[in-house]
Amino acid sequence: MSDFHYNVLFLCTGNSARSIIAECLLNRLGVGHFHGFSAGSHPKGEIHPLALEILKRNNHLTENLRSKDWAEFSTPDAPTMDFVFTVCDRAAAEMCPVWPGQPMTAHWGIEDPAAVVGSEVEQMMAFRHAFRALENRIALFVSLPLQSLDRLKLQQQLDAIGQSRNTDPA
Repeated sequence: MSDFHYNVLFLCTGNSARSIIAECLLNRLGVGHFHGFSAGSHPKGEIHPLALEILKRNNHLTENLRSKDWAEFSTPDAPTMDFVFTVCDRAAAEMCPVWPGQPMTAHWGIEDPAAVVGSEVEQMMAFRHAFRALENRIALFVSLPLQSLDRLKLQQQLDAIGQSRNTDPA
C-alpha cells in the first residue's frame, strides 16, 4: 500500500465554519488518501461555536482545529496542495495567492451558516445543512477515480461537484 496522499485546501474568508467543517470531513472520508487543510483570506482567529458543536455531534475531533490565514499555505515550507476549493463566494472572488505546484481548483460555494439570524434552532439547522452539503460533495470527491481522469475531465468533475445540491431531506 502506498503512502501517497492528496493535499486539499479549503478556503473561506473567515476560516471559522465552512472551511473548517470541510477540512474535518475530508480527513475522515478520505483517510489514507487525502489530507485536508483549511484557511481564510481574513481569518476570524476563532472557530464558530456552532461549527464546533456540529462537528462534535458527528464525532469529529476538534482539539487541534484553528482559524488560520491562507498565507500559511503559500510559503516555501508549506505542504504542496493538489487541490484548492473555495467554499464561500467572497473567497472565490478574491485574488488568491499563487499556490506552489499548480493545484486543481474549483468553487464549491455553500451558504454561510454563521450569517443566519434567528433562533438557536434555526442557526443550528443552517450549520447542519452546511455540514450535510459539504459531506455530500466531499463524498463525491473522494470517490472519483483520480488516477484515471485526465486534467480536463477531472476539472469538469470538480466543477460538477460544486454545482451539486444537498440531498439531505431534513
